[in-house]
Amino acid sequence: MPITRRDFLWGSASAAALVPSLTAQTKGKPPRRILLRSSWQVVNIGDIAHTPGVLALLEKHLPEAEVRLWASPDLSEEVIAMEHRRFPKLQIVKGSIGANGRASTPELLAALDWCDFLLHGSGASLVAAKDVAAFVKHTAKPFGVYGITHGSFFSGDDKDLLSQAKFVFFRDSVSLAKAKTEGVKSPVMEFGPDGAFGCDLRNDAQATAFLTANGLEEGKFLCCIPRLRYTPYWKIRNQPMTEEQRRRAARNDAMAEHDHAPLRTAITAVVRETKLKVLLCPEDMSQMEVGKQWLLDKLPADVRPRVVWRAEFWLTDEALSTYRRSAGLFGLEMHSPIMCIGNGIPAIVCRFEEQTSKGLMWRDIGLNDWLFDFDQEADLARLTPAVLAMAKNPAAARAKAAKARKFVEKRQRETMQVLKRELKKL
Repeated sequence: MPITRRDFLWGSASAAALVPSLTAQTKGKPPRRILLRSSWQVVNIGDIAHTPGVLALLEKHLPEAEVRLWASPDLSEEVIAMEHRRFPKLQIVKGSIGANGRASTPELLAALDWCDFLLHGSGASLVAAKDVAAFVKHTAKPFGVYGITHGSFFSGDDKDLLSQAKFVFFRDSVSLAKAKTEGVKSPVMEFGPDGAFGCDLRNDAQATAFLTANGLEEGKFLCCIPRLRYTPYWKIRNQPMTEEQRRRAARNDAMAEHDHAPLRTAITAVVRETKLKVLLCPEDMSQMEVGKQWLLDKLPADVRPRVVWRAEFWLTDEALSTYRRSAGLFGLEMHSPIMCIGNGIPAIVCRFEEQTSKGLMWRDIGLNDWLFDFDQEADLARLTPAVLAMAKNPAAARAKAAKARKFVEKRQRETMQVLKRELKKL
């Protein structure tokens, strides 16, 4: 049976009511220490955004807590520098826990000894399941899970491990319902927004310089993000293709025109019927090429002069500063819309069957009519009117985004209260 918005709101409100005040919780106790397991990859600005988003929420709602980041091996120096500009005191460790219980780096060893609680950040699944399992086995310390999708092709057999969590927050109600159906028994299982909603990174100077150089004025352009059915990691990482990747590439080729034609129609309508421009921009490292091939190069000649193509990848801080200066965003990705709504910017999500259920969170936060299923012909037909409405009625679009943001922020407060309650027990 589907989980309704009222169901998970009622459950979360009940849980939050059990939490004492912050003053009572921390009086006479040393600061609690949280080890955040996050940072999955850096080829996608949305995957990057999970980490600073959760860090910002912890900073806001648990200012008395101390936090260290347990990052994946590919967290780059460039991204570390960006995160340190926002969180200058953040300590970052890498490494793994071996079968013998030993940490592979001195920094991780120290962090495992130091922490009171492990928090697994947002992701397409319980991404670091092996690390969490090893943590539980060899430290016997508690953990919780914040804002994941469950039951997709990314997920493993995580039922028993999730059941050991003090809480599990699922970023879409489909995942929550599936976990309950499978018999996951964590004492708190609720809807909890993706951590990227909390991302507040900025690079205003770089964003302004890019906009100025390309004739884009604040509030007078929309952002559009292309996407293939499967992210072509074989291109991004310059790796030989597997048989499965060849299958995925063939699917990408078969569906690229189908998926991008509606975006081109919407772009054309915006240019011809409004004074706005359109910025074609990437969420992952493959999408500059996709945007040029399937959007820019196929646009009508009269439309192309008012469409700007970003030819280079960017990091999350510049992207978010750009989105904040736009009139809104639409396209085939998910985390740029999440960051937009988290900052009060209108955002339309288009999705298809090859993606996880995360896009359905738009229903959960009250934005169902800004959610489009590109495997449904009826949804393709209604995209352009929705984009035009966003472009022509900016005040109404902003109000709609603000209402969704308010709901997300309420859930953020409530979920962080649950974490406070668990820390108080330690």
